[in-house]
Amino acid sequence: MAGLRKAVDERLYVSRKNGGGMLRREIWVDGQQRVVRYNLAYINHLIYPGDNGRVVGYDSAHGQAHCHYMGKVAPVRLSSFQRIEARFQKEWSRLARQAKYAKD
Repeated sequence: MAGLRKAVDERLYVSRKNGGGMLRREIWVDGQQRVVRYNLAYINHLIYPGDNGRVVGYDSAHGQAHCHYMGKVAPVRLSSFQRIEARFQKEWSRLARQAKYAKD
């Protein structure tokens, strides 16, 4: 990963009242600040205990963009990181809301 810089390395905890779990964001950029590698994950062992609790996640490990969803892996055909990040935001939010209402 010569020439790459980890621009984002975050762990954000979702409150129990909002569904619980943790968001993990790792983003690497090149010299022109273009996203060249990423790992986005919503982790909540109460929703899905497999795959280290990763309920949904997107990453570009192994040179290919793919999605993890409750233990299943599928290629991603979105054209930009911004679209992938928007899709991830929508999906983890929906899953956390469902978890929240299942507890009520």
